[in-house]
Parts: sequence; C-alpha cells; structure tokens
Amino acid sequence: MEKERTFVMIKPDGVQRGLIGDIIHRFEQKGIKLVALKLVSVDRKLAEKHYGVHKGKPFFEPTVKYIISSPVIAMVLEGNNVIELVRSMMGKTDPRNAEMGSIRGDFGQFIGRNIVHGSDSEETASFEINLWFKPEEIAKYNRIDEEWLTE
Repeated sequence: MEKERTFVMIKPDGVQRGLIGDIIHRFEQKGIKLVALKLVSVDRKLAEKHYGVHKGKPFFEPTVKYIISSPVIAMVLEGNNVIELVRSMMGKTDPRNAEMGSIRGDFGQFIGRNIVHGSDSEETASFEINLWFKPEEIAKYNRIDEEWLTE
C-alpha cells in the first residue's frame, strides 16, 4: 500500500476554542504522521484561492470572511489511505449529522463552524498542499512506530 498525503486545516473556531492539541493528538494516536504544520493568519487572496471551486455560490463570501477572521492551523498528514482515513475521523461536514467520536461530532454544532477542513481527493490534496506549503516546509522522516502500524 502506497503512502499518500493530505491537507488538513483547523479552522478559526477550532483555534479560538483551544482544540488544536486535541485534534492533532487524535491523528497522532491513530498513527498518522504529521509532516508539516504552521499557524497562519490567512489573507483574502489565499482564502479565495483555497475556496475558489465555490466562487459564485452563496456561501463563498461568508466562508472567505470566516477563514480570514482568525488564524488557522495548516498541516500535512501522511499515511496509508490517509485521505479517506482523515475524512472519516473528521466526520460529516454538518456536525449535527456527524457521528459522536468524530472531530466534528464531538466538537462542532453548526455547518458554518465545523472545526476542520480536509482534502477530499488526491487531486484536491495536491492542490491544497502546494497552495499552503513550499516543498522545503514538508519534512521527510521515519517515525519509530511506522513498522508496527502496517502489514
């Protein structure tokens, strides 16, 4: 099984509510490797590029305003089947429909304040990782437990 990378953002509500450590801890406990991490004060240009696929939709402008309202945590996670795994751990987009035990199910209440964003495909992950990180900002290393996590 080939490793893949995904982009995850802890949104302003997750940062403001002090959930950064809890969220990262969940990924680490699952055995997902963190290869890049930074706190970002997002400008409008970056927010509009990130959410560009939604331009013209009614929620585009409120979403951009929300993302630039406070710092976010941007990160790259690596592992086997990590895109699907992370999305499952995050839970459904609307926290009201997300299972308890998922990040959104445990911490979210409203779709417009749903704590985290994660790439939904390999194409999206590649786009988002390249948008938020320079190649030299992504670490290459082996975690000591990697051999114990895979068959």
